[in-house]
Amino acid sequence: MNFGKKGLKLASVLMGTMLMGGVLAGCGSQADSNEIKVGANFEMTGNVANYGAATLDGLKLAIDEINDAGGVDGKKITLVTADNKSEASEAVNAATKLISDDKVSVLVGPAVTANVIAESQVATDNKVPIIAPDATSPDVTVENGKVKPFVFRSCFIDPQQGTVMAKFASENLKAKTAVIYVDNSTDYSKSLGKVFKEKFEAAGGKVLMEEAFLAKDQDFKATLTKLKTANADVIFVPAYYEEVGKIVKQARELGITCPILGTDGWDDSKVTDIAGADALNNTYFSTHYSDKDESVKPFVEAFKNKYGHMPNVFAALGYDAGKMLADAIKRAGSGDPEKIQKALEETKDLKVGTGTITMDKNHNPIKQAVILQNKDGDRVMVAKIMPDSED
Repeated sequence: MNFGKKGLKLASVLMGTMLMGGVLAGCGSQADSNEIKVGANFEMTGNVANYGAATLDGLKLAIDEINDAGGVDGKKITLVTADNKSEASEAVNAATKLISDDKVSVLVGPAVTANVIAESQVATDNKVPIIAPDATSPDVTVENGKVKPFVFRSCFIDPQQGTVMAKFASENLKAKTAVIYVDNSTDYSKSLGKVFKEKFEAAGGKVLMEEAFLAKDQDFKATLTKLKTANADVIFVPAYYEEVGKIVKQARELGITCPILGTDGWDDSKVTDIAGADALNNTYFSTHYSDKDESVKPFVEAFKNKYGHMPNVFAALGYDAGKMLADAIKRAGSGDPEKIQKALEETKDLKVGTGTITMDKNHNPIKQAVILQNKDGDRVMVAKIMPDSED
């Protein structure tokens, strides 16, 4: 999942440059310490606090399990948290504090793409690795065709979701035509719409119409009425839960009955609260795991025991990031950031909460996606799809 990054790269570079004098002296080895400090830079307040808080809960669970089992080579992992307030500039400030003042070996977070990209310059200049649990834009780990050496992630990327949903529409739903409705205020939504169109039409389908809305829009009926005239087999809406819930509800009120498809931005229980269970019938979305998958039951039960409720996808990805982090520290044999960076690059066949991770050359994990169907207020897993190597 990600938020748009327009204009943030320059802000990151400028702020990183201004703050660099205080940062460079702060980063150092923790080889002589009985703890290894990990910085958690998350959206704990602000407009995407739900994402940051849930991811942090999953990360904390993984760290607690590791420490309860004796830590890593006898050293405890200490989590130092910082609130970036759901703002890119604050993500830079938080990363700077964690590196310079708290002397962390690794940064985990933020949750959304724009905030990860904003902090990446500071972290890279100081050779402190980042693990991004939730940020799905390819730009998080690759810039101008070059891999960012210190930035990694524990989630799959947007092109995989667009490819998976196009394949599902063509092969599973036998769709021949589609319309696409994207959030024009986020790169996340626009890039997913682009990939879906490319893959769907490559499979022989036809995209009949493309329309857009903006985050925080409330009334979608005029555009939905236009989309209805296309009489397409499916509607693809790669967006976040608040707008998705309203779009699905209003689409059904207009008599649109075809399948509506989405991506991991749908993966929040508030979609049902907003749209209603009946309206969500005959909708499908790609995401990172299903809590009904037997292979993830150990994580789900551990999370429920700790927090008293079911984990959402952000919690699961935070947990994956924690497991990935501990594995890298163990193989690095120390809290040295550059050794951890090298170990992260070499991650292979690692069992985490949602499956298995192998890091590819672009610092993206090779891992499966699942497709869930909303059905009578419940979610049913209808497919598990591993990406082709080219994805």
